[in-house]
Amino acid sequence: MKSAKWVLVFAGMGLVLSGCKKEQTAETPPPEQPKAEAAAPPKAETPAPAAAAPGTPASAPAAASATAPTPKPGFDRALLRAALLKDKAPDTFQVKFTTTRGDFTVTVHRDWAPIGADRFYNLVKHHFYDNASFFRVVPGFVVQFGLSAFPPVNAAWKQANLKDDPVTQSNKKGYLTFATAGANTRTTQVFISLKDNARLDGMGFAPFGVVDGKGMNIVEMLYDQYGDNGPEQDQISKLGKPYIDKGWPKLDSIKTATIVGAQ
Repeated sequence: MKSAKWVLVFAGMGLVLSGCKKEQTAETPPPEQPKAEAAAPPKAETPAPAAAAPGTPASAPAAASATAPTPKPGFDRALLRAALLKDKAPDTFQVKFTTTRGDFTVTVHRDWAPIGADRFYNLVKHHFYDNASFFRVVPGFVVQFGLSAFPPVNAAWKQANLKDDPVTQSNKKGYLTFATAGANTRTTQVFISLKDNARLDGMGFAPFGVVDGKGMNIVEMLYDQYGDNGPEQDQISKLGKPYIDKGWPKLDSIKTATIVGAQ
């Protein structure tokens, strides 16, 4: 991931974070708007870039795990070979996010942004987002995530840049888009718009999916009181989740992100 913050889209004086070398905020120029790959996360008014699972009687362990799956310790070793993970995504597929705040599902449309959809598909397929934190939540702007809980994985994807997709959809409330630090710099960071962020469209932010139905109720409840005063992207990349848990213990995180349907 980029070590710098991602810059958010200029909106008034706000910026969009998404993958700058430094953590970007909604009010910093857009170098990877919504944070992405250690770029500045999307600040309010400028899309930067980027929930829980409780015990049950011993007699019903299966039901408990079905409701709140326990993340596996460690990570899929395939994630260390970023250049090899290039499977083509289905035309549409659904991803279920089980978080510390609740569950929500996202539907990805490959025709909206095929390059981005393929990258997201491969990352989810190999559980890249499991245990990752929603490290930047700016009320009324965006929720950003996409830095692995494991430093070796972040290192493997730091330079795995993607070419830009044409923008075919507007950055509406609930839409998912890769954060970026500039042209052709998308890697793993993603943001969810908490409002209609049409101004990001002209900056090259290409949505590839959308939160389904009432799922935005969960997204909007993610802890947001740190705002743009959250963890530094480069430090998340280098130190992983322990760094976040120590300094920003109230941030919500992803327990698991799993493909649950495809067409």
